[in-house]
Amino acid sequence: MEIRSAHSEDAPKAVGPYSQAIVAGDLVFCSGQIPLDPTTGKLVEGDIAVQTARVLDNLAAVLSASGSGLAQIVKTTVFLADMNDFTAMNEAYALKFGDHRPARSTFEVGKLPRGAKIEIECVAVRK
Repeated sequence: MEIRSAHSEDAPKAVGPYSQAIVAGDLVFCSGQIPLDPTTGKLVEGDIAVQTARVLDNLAAVLSASGSGLAQIVKTTVFLADMNDFTAMNEAYALKFGDHRPARSTFEVGKLPRGAKIEIECVAVRK
């Protein structure tokens, strides 16, 4: 089975010893993305809806570089800094996915990198 790393210039660079994604056969395992602007490397300003949209755009870029896309995601894990943001995150999340409904787990965590309100990781299949 082929195992390789994948990288997109349209998503934030990895800030540690990890890959944006690993392609293993027909599966893509994306590292968690926080709402960083890929051009500036800075956290986007805005509420949880704005940050959720940026995270999913970042994941879409990594998935595209991996031969996949948002519609091929089978599982996401959402990390929220504040579970009170769940409803607004859920609305922004639903807008990006349309009728596609991957399996999902959502957790409140103590703190996320760079003060982000959200981080999302995913597993997808290749097209």
